[in-house]
Amino acid sequence: MEVLADRAFTSRKTLQRVEEGDYGVSIGIYASVLHALGLLDGLGELADPMNDETGRALASASLPKRVRAQRK
Repeated sequence: MEVLADRAFTSRKTLQRVEEGDYGVSIGIYASVLHALGLLDGLGELADPMNDETGRALASASLPKRVRAQRK
């Protein structure tokens, strides 16, 4: 645990908070830990909106069903 904390440039206490899923830990710390573990490439895929099927379905549902051009 100490080696990973050193490689992620953080403390053991913060690393413990990451393991517990503490939402108060910054995304930068999570990225540092993922980098130290060799898993940083997956972070970009996590943030890709094309991988969020539920989000896309909700966005599509909120679109208007029919759009009419305004007459002048």
